[in-house]
Amino acid sequence: MALEKQTVVDQITVTENGIVLYREATRIIEDGVQLTQTYHRTSLTPGQDLTGQPANVVAIAQAAWTAEVVAAYEAAQE
Repeated sequence: MALEKQTVVDQITVTENGIVLYREATRIIEDGVQLTQTYHRTSLTPGQDLTGQPANVVAIAQAAWTAEVVAAYEAAQE
């Protein structure tokens, strides 16, 4: 009986104003059978520090957050 905990980013979405939303699924697996699954959602705003974020989320954010997107987001917040 081997228990395993897996955490994976299973959804990444970029909104029209550049906000990156992602969902992490945490799964408990016993002998190859998934017992439970829980979710945690996170949002990142254009220009936000990406330190500590999952690599695939960072790649999407860096592609989406052009200088124009960051400037438009910051202007909308004023």
